[in-house]
Amino acid sequence: MYMDPLFIQIPDGIDKEKYVIATYLIGVTRETEALKYVAALAVEQTTGTWTSVPGETHEVRERHLGRIVGMYEVPPYPLEYPADLKERYYIARIAYPAENFGTKFSMLFTTIFGNISTIDKIKLMDVEFPDWYLKEFKGPKFGVEGIREILGVYDRPLINNMIKPCIGLNPQQTAELAYQVAVGGVDIIKDDELTADPPNCPLIERVKAVSAALERADEEKGEKTIYAFNITDRTEKLRENALRAIEAGAKCLMVNTWTIGLDACRMLTSDPDINVPILSHPDLQGAFYVSPYNGIKASLVKVKFPRMAGLDMFIMPAPYGKFPVTWDNYIELAYTALAPWKHIKRMMPMPGGGSVPGVIEAMMKTFGNDIIISAGGGIIGHPMGPTAGAKAYRQGIDAVMKGISLRDAAKEPENKELKIALEKWGIIGGENDKKLYDLKST
Repeated sequence: MYMDPLFIQIPDGIDKEKYVIATYLIGVTRETEALKYVAALAVEQTTGTWTSVPGETHEVRERHLGRIVGMYEVPPYPLEYPADLKERYYIARIAYPAENFGTKFSMLFTTIFGNISTIDKIKLMDVEFPDWYLKEFKGPKFGVEGIREILGVYDRPLINNMIKPCIGLNPQQTAELAYQVAVGGVDIIKDDELTADPPNCPLIERVKAVSAALERADEEKGEKTIYAFNITDRTEKLRENALRAIEAGAKCLMVNTWTIGLDACRMLTSDPDINVPILSHPDLQGAFYVSPYNGIKASLVKVKFPRMAGLDMFIMPAPYGKFPVTWDNYIELAYTALAPWKHIKRMMPMPGGGSVPGVIEAMMKTFGNDIIISAGGGIIGHPMGPTAGAKAYRQGIDAVMKGISLRDAAKEPENKELKIALEKWGIIGGENDKKLYDLKST
């Protein structure tokens, strides 16, 4: 393949306001000419194909060709390859002219990871955007500060409860369960991802029943509770579901983000009539990121792209729960959501997936207070009932906020709900737990 000088550019030599830059992990065989291989990827995703075609003129390439702006072998072999080496790995950076695809997630993904996503040993690791491009994405309407403002809670972690069983409850049963956990002190309750608008629990009937139950609970406890109603549906029904749910009393919504698509999410979040927080649910996301060599990096799938799309909070796995996640990935997800990013508001992390009150101290020592500690069975499955399950979480959070360990807090008579929860499920983290460390001090 002829190596057009346009193929390879020094990063500082391009006008970064014209390009979206994608970073990949790429594995090749020992014999592969890696530079030509990556150049072929850049061509495939922009102006050309596997052979020369008449219309791919120099003028077309000048304006629309993808440029290699970085090739870094890992590890770098400066002299010769070891005799037993079979595969080599590169971090490759390709700059794509933004005018090729515009500010649409659908065409962005088609360009930066479309056909080449079928190739073995290629993983999309990060994407960088020009300032003008990013400004087209408004980000969350509420984010961390907005959610806290709605709830009137400014200094402590929030608590989320996921309704369990996952599906099968009718609107009245859902409302009764929501009332019980709300009275116990939960801030946010959510539908399970499996419950959207099933015949046995229609969305609007559920909204009306739950909203009435939460008004009653809020009056009793003197605090606010919001419920994230799952409006996931066919694309043409999403806006209608959202508006009807809000009209029926919904103060928060949820979408199964990657099953409806990010452009559909953006349609909802940018609508001025949909002025409530929206929670991003992670189902299907594992299909994109679980392979170490293929797909899209978890922080992009779970956080960066949904944050661009305007979602306010997201569910993430924790290493203490039922879904596998490495410690470094756990940390990266939360900090990708909370790190400053131009004009885009911070997105609130909701670690969970099998969490129990015994994880409170570990989570707070890792992330501080700008998290939503999420539990399903860890609240509803409490031996004393759902209200006690919620109280156990509040007791644990209050103790850690005062500098008291969960173990010591459980000794106090007023914290009997916490004591029973710790006896049932135990404490995660402690002085000898290598996973429990505070990044802010390292």
